[in-house]
Amino acid sequence: MLHLPKNQADPDNIATWARFSPKLCRHCAACCCSLPVEVKAVDLVRMGLMDEFLLQEDPKFIARKLMKEHLVEHFHARTATFTLARRANGDCIYLESRSRRCTIYALRPDTCRNHPQIGPRSGYCAFRTRKTI
Repeated sequence: MLHLPKNQADPDNIATWARFSPKLCRHCAACCCSLPVEVKAVDLVRMGLMDEFLLQEDPKFIARKLMKEHLVEHFHARTATFTLARRANGDCIYLESRSRRCTIYALRPDTCRNHPQIGPRSGYCAFRTRKTI
């Protein structure tokens, strides 16, 4: 039997996060999709946000273009890492607000594919029980 965490996590306080189990995802409000998502250029290609031939271009050029399109909110030149844009409420732009499911799941970036093994607290997630509609 699945035991859901009794306490709701605060995404900004990793001490409140629950030990991850894939079964939790079915009951979660997708809090991980409200965390900043850092991606590399190869993720942007997989997501269809840029063409593969642009990998040869200056990443700053790509970042400026994607920022104008409101698809990326930051670019970290030292690590060549882009931060995906989020809605005003903090949700990822690819999170469907009603179902709380990813709209590009098959194309999602490596950061999402490897969560929570990578991230602020490895092996833990910001679990919050999903409200039923």
